[in-house]
Amino acid sequence: MIDWTEKYRPKNLKQIIGNQKAVSTLQEWAKEWANGNPKKKAVVLSGKPGIGKTSCAYALANQFQWIPIELNTSDARNKARIQAVATAGSNHQSFNDDGSYVSTKEGGRKIIILDEADNLYERNTSSSSDSLNLSDKGGKKEIIETVQTTKQPIILIVNDYYKLIKGSGSSLGKLCNHIKFFQPRSNEINELLYQISKNENIKVKSNLLEQLSTNCKGDIRSAIRDLQSLSIGKTEICLENIESLGFRDQEEVIFDTLSAIFSTVNIKDIKNRVRHVDLDPRMLLLWIVENIPRSYIHPYDKSKAYEHVSKADLYISKTLKRGNYGMWAYATDHMSYGVSLSKTNKPAYCRYQFPSWLKNRKKGDSKEDALLVQQLAKIHHCSIKKAKTQLYPSILKICGKNSINSKEFLLTNKESEINKNKEKEDVLKHQSKKDIKEKNEKNQKQQTLFS
Repeated sequence: MIDWTEKYRPKNLKQIIGNQKAVSTLQEWAKEWANGNPKKKAVVLSGKPGIGKTSCAYALANQFQWIPIELNTSDARNKARIQAVATAGSNHQSFNDDGSYVSTKEGGRKIIILDEADNLYERNTSSSSDSLNLSDKGGKKEIIETVQTTKQPIILIVNDYYKLIKGSGSSLGKLCNHIKFFQPRSNEINELLYQISKNENIKVKSNLLEQLSTNCKGDIRSAIRDLQSLSIGKTEICLENIESLGFRDQEEVIFDTLSAIFSTVNIKDIKNRVRHVDLDPRMLLLWIVENIPRSYIHPYDKSKAYEHVSKADLYISKTLKRGNYGMWAYATDHMSYGVSLSKTNKPAYCRYQFPSWLKNRKKGDSKEDALLVQQLAKIHHCSIKKAKTQLYPSILKICGKNSINSKEFLLTNKESEINKNKEKEDVLKHQSKKDIKEKNEKNQKQQTLFS
């Protein structure tokens, strides 16, 4: 089966979803190259995963008919490798598919695409030969030299721009034009999903597309894969089918992170995965705590893991009390590396579970929460379900609370008075029912005595 993310990858810049300003800036940079007078020889595309950075780079190459040369994280990005691929590619002329030579003056350009360029760890290894070295040693330095001497356009794609330019990469900030990508709006993703479902002859309810577009949190790739997963073997899908996805496909990132923590001791891999998890450390801690007993069998391993969890929790508590969010790094280290290095025995194979504490909390929503949801639905003219799943969590996040007392939030004096009167009516109704019940019981007793 063809992956829809590849099947519907944009062929030109006009097909890119959202980020019109970024796309326009990138196109102007490409035109400068086409005219032979670029102000900056390279650009850095930064932003969260799945929002279209790589697709934009390839759409640009296709639109200008440039030959893309990619170097990604599956390759070693050391000095020797970059010299062999990127540096050589950026300083030589191009050939057509039929092998004929095309000079840059005739438009025969190549474009060097270095994906996840912020993941260069610059570590040493035991290898004595650069040609056999699978680390990233000397990678940043060679990228800088490549950008300085290139005769071809270069695109660096990163999730964290400041990680790229820190340390030995500081000069990249001056050499490259930085283009920031943001999450596309849900209505833009909704339109894309509608077009895909139409092309695939799949009948889709509008509320399902709306839910997928909201749930993906700007990750276009996850939204398309969600739609494809739901459409397998079906000609029509509705909102009820979304339950088959389980806890969002985007949360595969969490499961991969948990697998790295519980099944390996690869610190680099764990660090990279934890960095890509778009979760508050408190939420990540709940996931780890929930799955420690499922993964670690030996009591000693569990004990050591929980010791690190308690330290992580302590740092989180200090962070919240003092407002010093730098301590979250220590909390993250304990809950990830600490838990990972706690195991001395082979972990058990298991399916990782959503934190049960959150499940129980969701079941126990208070009356105040329910009343606030009603008020939100009324104010925003939407359904109770939409207010509860979309608006209410946002309010909680803004206020930094687990729950909100509706009597102190969003209610006018008039509405508060109505609620008080309603409570009084409920009490009177309950009292009258109680009186009627007692009267009936008394009559039954009297009838029993007379009989």
